[in-house]
Amino acid sequence: MTSDRVEAPVRTVGAVADELYLKCIRCGKCLSVCPVYRETRIETLSPRGKVALYRAVGEDDLEISEVYAGKFYTCLMCDACREACPSGVELDLILNKARTDLAYSGLMPESLRRLDETIIAAGNISGEDNEQRLGWTANLESMPIGLDHGGQAEAAYFVGCVSALFPASYSIPQSLVRVFERAGVNYALIGGDEHCCGYPLFLNGEGERALAMAHHNVEAVRDTGAARVVMSCPSCYHMWKHIYPELLDNGELDGLEIVHETEMLAELAKEGRLCFKPWPVTVTYHDSCDLGRKSGIFEAPRHVLRAIPELTLVEMADHHENSLCCGGGGNLETYDRELAQALPRRRLQQAQDAGAKYIVVSCQQCKRTLFGGARRERIRIRTMDLAEVVSEQLEGEADA
Repeated sequence: MTSDRVEAPVRTVGAVADELYLKCIRCGKCLSVCPVYRETRIETLSPRGKVALYRAVGEDDLEISEVYAGKFYTCLMCDACREACPSGVELDLILNKARTDLAYSGLMPESLRRLDETIIAAGNISGEDNEQRLGWTANLESMPIGLDHGGQAEAAYFVGCVSALFPASYSIPQSLVRVFERAGVNYALIGGDEHCCGYPLFLNGEGERALAMAHHNVEAVRDTGAARVVMSCPSCYHMWKHIYPELLDNGELDGLEIVHETEMLAELAKEGRLCFKPWPVTVTYHDSCDLGRKSGIFEAPRHVLRAIPELTLVEMADHHENSLCCGGGGNLETYDRELAQALPRRRLQQAQDAGAKYIVVSCQQCKRTLFGGARRERIRIRTMDLAEVVSEQLEGEADA
């Protein structure tokens, strides 16, 4: 498979060496890219402020408290600070380690602890019966071919909690399986055997509890016979591609290729298995944090959009590695919903300034967050996932 993926460095949650935070020269560059700081203007919520707090506890043996803990959970974990840091401070490692310490110390906020317990008990973030993961198939004209794979699939589609269980996101897996079937992809659906990827647990500092999810999901994929695992969720992709190898024993992932929908769609387009009708509209593409900055996938979705005749692709002021977080990451919405909902405004304004009528994403969380922000702010711009765009623009499909 041809891919634009740049392998991201492995990010562990092991011991953070003193030199990681001692590199901080307090230049403030991280403040200019941190969505939380730009919204709140609170120094202790900035990346620089968090580093100073973490260092103070480590060097001065200060007692940590719920107030201290709240600073580290008021964070999108978007990695914009690491990207901007001229001194090479690995802020993602510090933030992961701080959250791990807080979880171990019993200082995880109650709302996040409830989320973790829900995931462990139900196997998903909503607390629903996990057998409901195929609810999105109910409105399709026919049942997906991937339900009858007989253990002989080429690719297993790992749908993810949000797309599988939240009706507002059903259109993403519906669109992707339509595309797979039009292109002749031999795929499998895992259904109720799919569990949460474990990324919310990992973000909350509970990597050990995420390990059980990893073991289960790898076994479920193996049962399909597939050598590829395809995700439309960037968080699931990042977890499988970069975190599972840290959590699992050596060799447990051997023979499995981890692929995001954007890579798969780009491959199908390059092979001529997708033929598009003209779409004379101006769109912009939003790089999600987990797929772009954290995982290095930038050009695959743009290749697909450029393959659609008459489509004009424009870039926002901040794009690729410098893309603004939509506000949907880091479990912030669970911890501080009001703050999380204030964050999409700036990104939507950038899309408007670029002259786009559509903002295309490759993430169900980004779609939900940006759509909600546009509705609250009464911004006239439509948000679509790339799979939805491809499904609607295939030759022979009815006009949207």
